Amino acid sequence: MRLSDASGGAHSMLTGRFANLGNTAVLETIDIETAPEPKASIIVLHGLGADGNDFVPFAQELDLRAAGPVRWVFPHAPVMPVTINGGYRMRAWYDVLAGDLRQRQDETGLRQSQAFVEELIAREKERGVAASRIVLAGFSQGCAMVLLTGLRHKERLAGIAGMSGYLPLAEMTQKERSDANQLTPIFLAHGTTDPVVPLAAGQMSRDALRALGYDVEWHEYPMPHTVCIEEMRDLDAWLLKVLD
Repeated sequence: MRLSDASGGAHSMLTGRFANLGNTAVLETIDIETAPEPKASIIVLHGLGADGNDFVPFAQELDLRAAGPVRWVFPHAPVMPVTINGGYRMRAWYDVLAGDLRQRQDETGLRQSQAFVEELIAREKERGVAASRIVLAGFSQGCAMVLLTGLRHKERLAGIAGMSGYLPLAEMTQKERSDANQLTPIFLAHGTTDPVVPLAAGQMSRDALRALGYDVEWHEYPMPHTVCIEEMRDLDAWLLKVLD
């Protein structure tokens, strides 16, 4: 993920922590606090083959001072073999079994990482941040995970932001979704020339969510599978609204 035209964010404190996820695993996270005693948290999930460092520039590019002290949480996904990449081991939130992301989905891996994200939410609550002040954000695989988890979470979240991704296990969403997040704002953005997760996959996810009554703010940008400055500006404005 590359950003340019840096705008300069608030001063921050960088710390490395481990999230203890019950008896299943331990996820290392990078935590950045814009000021002491944050009262809002933004959990950002990276894409396939990356790690939490990939999106640390978020905390530098976005200016959320109007929202008060914020804690950014950038977890590293587990390392696992990825089928579509010949079984090569890399950081991934779930296995990718085929080029068509909607076919042959790794439900077991998706459910396991859903539990990981739930534990990350629980940790923020333990650190004094209410669920209603927690935003889930993600890119590509990370987008899939925040949609999967956020729509099923049992308490109202501040918002769900997905970039260059899609809705996984879409056919199960209506049955499994939580009423608590029916009105939670959703930000979705996609590149019009994305060769990894085609624009159509993002548009279908948008349409499926709107058909279920969700409030989806949709953006398209002339870019491939990446993030652009215009997208960051739109996301900044959206975050300030949901954290108001």
